[in-house]
Amino acid sequence: MLHAATNSDPNPDKGLGDGIQTSGDSALVANIGPSGTIADVANFTPPDRISVYVVRSGDTLGGIAKMFEVSVNTIIWANNLSGGGDVHLGDTLIILPISGVKRTIVKGDTLKSIAKKYGADANEIAQFNGLDSSAALEVGSTIIIPGGEVAPKSAPARNPARRAGREPYLGGGGSVQSGYYENPLPGAPITQGLHGWNGIDLGAARGTPIHAAADGTVIVARGGGGWNGGYGNYVVITHSNGTQTLYSHMRSVITSPGQSVSSGQVIGYVGNTGASTGPHLHFEVRGAANPFRDCSVGSVCEPQ
Repeated sequence: MLHAATNSDPNPDKGLGDGIQTSGDSALVANIGPSGTIADVANFTPPDRISVYVVRSGDTLGGIAKMFEVSVNTIIWANNLSGGGDVHLGDTLIILPISGVKRTIVKGDTLKSIAKKYGADANEIAQFNGLDSSAALEVGSTIIIPGGEVAPKSAPARNPARRAGREPYLGGGGSVQSGYYENPLPGAPITQGLHGWNGIDLGAARGTPIHAAADGTVIVARGGGGWNGGYGNYVVITHSNGTQTLYSHMRSVITSPGQSVSSGQVIGYVGNTGASTGPHLHFEVRGAANPFRDCSVGSVCEPQ
C-alpha cells in the first residue's frame, strides 16, 4: 500500500554538501537527493531510487520539489501535470531522482556536443525540445537536456570502467549482482548500450511481452500514454536486495502499484511511448550494476 511520507523533510542532510552543481548553466537537479521508495521516506535511502509521494494538506509543488531537491519541472514532466498548481490533496506523485539541465545555446553548440557534455542522448534532446536534428541550433535559445547532469567541478571526468565491483555510470550503478536478474526481453538484441540512468535498450516488435527481471513489488505502473519524464508507459519494481528495475516505453502496462510479481512474470508489452524513436524496451537498474553492461550493441546477450 502507498503511504504518505511522515517526515516533512525526507532529506535532512541537504545543504551539508555542494548542493546543486552548476557549470555556467542552470542545473535543474541536485547532485545528491533523497529519492526513496514507497517505504517511509523519512528513512535514509540511496540517491538513485524513484520516490512515490502522497500529497498532504498544505503541500505545494514548489515545496515538494524543494523537499526532494529536484526542479518543479521534474515533477511536472514525470506526472504529466498541467502546471505548478495542478496538485491536490491525496494525489500520488512520482519523484524521479534526476531531471535535466537547462542550457543557453552558444556558438559551436551541436546536439552531439551537448549530449556528450551532459551525458545525455542527442535524439532525446531533439525530441523533447521539438528540434530538427539536422538543423543548426539557434545561438541564444534555451533548451532542456532530459536526463542531463552537470558534473561537480572538483570531480574528475566520469570513467565508465568498473572499479572495485562498482558501476559508476551516471551515478545509477552500484555493486555487481551476478545472477540476480533475468532477461526482461528474452532473445532481443541490444540496440543501445549504457545511457541515461544506468539503462540499456533492447529491440523488439511492438507487443512483445516484457518480463520482470526478478521477484519484487511494483511501486510505479504508469499507463495511458503521456510523457512521464520521457519514459512513456513504464513500470518500476523494487526488489529484496534493495534495488529497483525500470521498464519503459511500453505499449501497455498490465500491473498495478503494490502488486507482487515473480521473476519472469509478464508486466507489460513493448511499445514506442515517451521519448522513443521506435519500439524497444529501455531497461534500467537502480542501486546495482546493469547486468547487460558488457554486452555489445547488436548482440543477443544474457544478463551477467
